Amino acid sequence: MKRILVVIALSSVMFACNNKAKEEAALKQQQAEKQLAIKAVKDSLRLDSFKKAEVAKVEQEKEAKRQAELAAARRAGANSSRSYASSGGSSSGAYGGTQPTAKKKGWSDAAKGAVIGGAAGAVGGALIDKKKGRGAIIGGLVGAGGGYLIGRGEDKKSGRVQN
Repeated sequence: MKRILVVIALSSVMFACNNKAKEEAALKQQQAEKQLAIKAVKDSLRLDSFKKAEVAKVEQEKEAKRQAELAAARRAGANSSRSYASSGGSSSGAYGGTQPTAKKKGWSDAAKGAVIGGAAGAVGGALIDKKKGRGAIIGGLVGAGGGYLIGRGEDKKSGRVQN
């Protein structure tokens, strides 16, 4: 019986030492993986900063090109307004007024929103109210107002309308 207990004790000690070695190896492996993950994050941050710098450079080039085009357009507009003023006509450019800016063509987002909101509101109002005409009118008005407000916000974001 004593021999069995001694054998069990020795085997449990051996297994215990073996498990500690495995745990230490697993811990080292986890630390190595953490270091690799940290390195990968740092590398990606460096790459992101390079990409941001490249994007900023491209945007600066676009802005410079746009400014050059605007300057050329102003010079061309000033030359045409002077020749028109010298031929007897009147121009705001000849009298120190501001040059008219190019207006955007097409529907504004506010107009689109009002039309879409009005149509959707009319359909919804007709479906909800028992008196179809009254529901369509009320729904159309509410929908058009809401669509206009949403579209007006989009126009302000795009720069089409200033405050």
